Amino acid sequence: MDMQASRQLAVTQQQAWDALNDPEVLKRCIAGCDRVEATAPQQYAVGVALRIGPVSAKFSGKIDLSELDPPNSYTLSFEGKGGPAGFGKGDARVKLIANETGCLLDYTVHAQVGGKVAQLGQRLVDGAAKSMAEDFFKRFDEEMQRRHPAAIGAPKAPAAVPAKTGLAGVPAWVWIAGALALVAVWWLSRQT
Repeated sequence: MDMQASRQLAVTQQQAWDALNDPEVLKRCIAGCDRVEATAPQQYAVGVALRIGPVSAKFSGKIDLSELDPPNSYTLSFEGKGGPAGFGKGDARVKLIANETGCLLDYTVHAQVGGKVAQLGQRLVDGAAKSMAEDFFKRFDEEMQRRHPAAIGAPKAPAAVPAKTGLAGVPAWVWIAGALALVAVWWLSRQT
């Protein structure tokens, strides 16, 4: 899977960085997430329960952060296992770019999957991944409005600006990990 997209956020670059580096914010914004814990400097354990078509499983995994440039960008590598349901691994590059309406969150995700999830078919997996990404951003936007009420009245750009999509067999939890990449920005702010 390869996915590239951008999302306008109605908060400052620093506010987005801080939120994306807050495990509690991530846990609230990622559907099915029950665990985001620091296990070492710039390393986190995550747990997510997902259902994609007929396959449902609890995925456990880890995320490693590198190339930190607070509050601008970072790279995260992820891997996770869902037992017989399958596995996923990959990396994501996340950038926050300040602009006049808040900041633009730009990300590129590369991932591989295997097991039952990979056998579901690209269309089903792509749809699930896109749905999970939209759900994450909706929840993240709501959390940012709750934390930064002044941003509620700010003009918003379109919700998402897709660039390229090619989700060849990626389980929804991997998209969540991609979203975690975006959300991993929160991790980075805690490390600096």
